[in-house]
Amino acid sequence: MGKSRFHWLCFPFLKLTSSFRRCPLSKSSLIIASVCVVYLFFVVSQVGYSQQHRDRRTDKDKYRHTRGLYNLDVNDALPDSVDSQTGASFVVPTRSNVVYITLKSKRLKPANIRGTIRPKLRRKVRRTKSANSAFTQSKLGTLEQDAGQIKHNFTRKASWGETKDVDYKTLDIIHKSHIDAQTNSHVSSIRIYSQRAPPWFSPEDVKAMRFLADAKVLRVKEVSRGVSSSLLIFEGKTGGPVSDHKSAKLTYACGGQCGVINSPVDTTEVFAFHLDRVLGLNRTLPAVSRKFSLLHDGQPCPVVSWDASLYPEGLAAGLSTVKLTWGKYQSSLKQRCWHKNTSPKPDSGCSTVHHYEWSKLALFDFLLQIHNRLDQSCCGFRPRQEDACVELGHHAECGDQNQIQLTNIVHRGHDPRHLVFTNNKGFFDRNEDNLDFRLLEGIKELPEHAVSVLKSRRLREKLLQSLFLDQIYWESQGGRQGIDKLIDVIERRAKVLLTYINAHGIKVITMNV
Repeated sequence: MGKSRFHWLCFPFLKLTSSFRRCPLSKSSLIIASVCVVYLFFVVSQVGYSQQHRDRRTDKDKYRHTRGLYNLDVNDALPDSVDSQTGASFVVPTRSNVVYITLKSKRLKPANIRGTIRPKLRRKVRRTKSANSAFTQSKLGTLEQDAGQIKHNFTRKASWGETKDVDYKTLDIIHKSHIDAQTNSHVSSIRIYSQRAPPWFSPEDVKAMRFLADAKVLRVKEVSRGVSSSLLIFEGKTGGPVSDHKSAKLTYACGGQCGVINSPVDTTEVFAFHLDRVLGLNRTLPAVSRKFSLLHDGQPCPVVSWDASLYPEGLAAGLSTVKLTWGKYQSSLKQRCWHKNTSPKPDSGCSTVHHYEWSKLALFDFLLQIHNRLDQSCCGFRPRQEDACVELGHHAECGDQNQIQLTNIVHRGHDPRHLVFTNNKGFFDRNEDNLDFRLLEGIKELPEHAVSVLKSRRLREKLLQSLFLDQIYWESQGGRQGIDKLIDVIERRAKVLLTYINAHGIKVITMNV
């Protein structure tokens, strides 16, 4: 039964095979060629269909990936991706931009600083044609020649009590028209992206920093201050009230809110300001870096906030300073002058400065190795031949140290109990084997908050977060790599200071004075 069924199924195939064998050779070749052509056509059509299906799957995956990044629906893509005013197409990410500062240190758990950038939606401001656009190339050339003459005048010092006013509007025209025509004036170089600044900055500090960095300069003038070197002051335009000066004699120096322009080599002023705020001392004046196109060849200059209260008797009389010799200074440290608000005896030799202020000054100066206050003669370390104390012959005075005069001990005219740290010229190139320990001589107490910051191993994190706010200073020091090198120096000195505290039994106490 099974064999007959098999023969019945195979009978058509056998019959076709036998008839194919009986066909002539030409006809059989034609049949074989036709079958091959049909098979080839079938194979080509199948390959094209599979390739087209694969392309469709790839497009779907790309669309799903794009949709996952930007979360755009098909119905919402057209109105959200076309600007109704300009017609330009764009996509708006749903997540805000994030700036990360990753700390590379030798610690097992490096800290991270995260600042979220949330760009504010700003309306497009129509740029109207101003008088600046009316200047031709010939007039710009004339202004450049005048600006060169003004720059040459800046290098000369003014005579006694004389001031040199410069109309900065001309300089501003050159800067905007010739160099920075497309710069957005609303963009600040002080980068505060979160809701508020770091906690060690007060609202007054933030206002001062923004003014120094972004205020429109009305005029620049050079004023003399007695026997000291002259000051280069710029007066800026501000929307706030004019500061109230204690003396009418100061109106010729600054009629509103001003800043003092220092030399580009004095960049330590900016670092000192941030270190002072991070340590909680709050004794320095706000300082930022700023570029002036016609000053110092456009290099970043430290700009320090102008404080008229430091000159209660006028610029000709100089700063309100404390006159002390090294011997009297050491004697006042032993007597703990004004401690617990106790008035010293008239013949004690105490100055008007509170006892705790010397501890803050010593800690601050040691970390930055500032010797021009407590050790102007460089008696506590090995100076170089190019140092000012050696060139001026002050280093030879170290034989009679008790008679050496302290310098740059400044306080405000209405607040003689507290010091103001000015002219903070620090040195980062001094090795640990040549530190000036004379700055710590006679100090028996140090501020608790500042020492706790040094012990917490968060000094680097806080300094990075703080210095990142000043974009011009950050970039002028080589970015993250250059800032890290500066902080490395401070961290090594902090370790030396902590060892010194333990070795000499120095007390760490709260100094809320």
